[in-house]
Amino acid sequence: MFKRLIDLVLSASVLLFTLPALAVLAILIRRDSHGPALFRQTRMGRNFQSFEILKLRTMREIPGPTYTLGDDRRVTSLGRWLRRTKIDEIPQLWNVLRGQMSLTGPRPVVPALTFEFREEYKRLLTVRPGLTDPATLKYCRETELLAKSENPLAYFKDVVTPDKLRISLEYLENASLWSDVKLMLRTAVLLLRGTRSQKLPQPVVLATKALPPFRLIHIDTPQKVRSESFIPTELLFSVRSATPKLPVNADSKAG
Repeated sequence: MFKRLIDLVLSASVLLFTLPALAVLAILIRRDSHGPALFRQTRMGRNFQSFEILKLRTMREIPGPTYTLGDDRRVTSLGRWLRRTKIDEIPQLWNVLRGQMSLTGPRPVVPALTFEFREEYKRLLTVRPGLTDPATLKYCRETELLAKSENPLAYFKDVVTPDKLRISLEYLENASLWSDVKLMLRTAVLLLRGTRSQKLPQPVVLATKALPPFRLIHIDTPQKVRSESFIPTELLFSVRSATPKLPVNADSKAG
C-alpha cells in the first residue's frame, strides 16, 4: 500500500513538472517524422494481464522487427537522443498512475518474450512491472551493446535476456522499501551522469530451486535451442561446427 502511495505521488509530481517539456518534444517529434508523438505497444503486466505502454515515439513508422536490435535505420536522429537520455520513457509515468506499472520493478516486455521464458515470468509478474530495476541499470545501453554482436537477435535471446531475468529475480526476492529507494536514487544518478559504452557480457545460466530430470537432445547449431531456459549457454556459445549432445531440461520450454 505504501509503495503504491509513493508511485502515485512521485509519478504525478514528475508528470506535472515535465508536462511543458513533453509538449515541446511532441511538436518536435511530429515535425521530425510522420506519425503521432506517442508510441503505444502491448506489454505484459502483473498476473499476465496485458496493457498498452506509452513512450515518446523515436522511430519512423515503417515495417520492421518487434525488437530494436543494434543500429536500426528506423530510429530518427531526435529519437536517438531521446533514447540515450531515456526521456522517451517519461510518458510511462501515466502507466504508473493508472496502476499498470510501478516506479520500481522488472521491465515490462512484449507478450511473446514472456511466453518464451514463461517459468521466469511466472515469478516476475507476481508484481507490477516497473520503470527501473537493477537489470535496467546494467543494460541501460542495450541497443548499443547489441550492435556489437554478430547476431544481435540470438545474443539478445541467449545472453542478454537470461542475464536480465536472473538479476530481476534476485532483486525481487530481496526487495524492500529501502532497496526501492536506493534503486531510484541510483537510476537518477545514472541518468544525470550518463553511462559509458558496455562490453559484451558472458553467457549466464538461469537457476531454479529444483530441476526436473534431464534428457539428451541432439542439436546442429546453438541457435536451435535458444529458448531452453536451463541449457548451459556457455557451452552453446563454444560450439561452432561440432554437434554435441547437451543436457536439456525436459520441461523448460516456453509454454
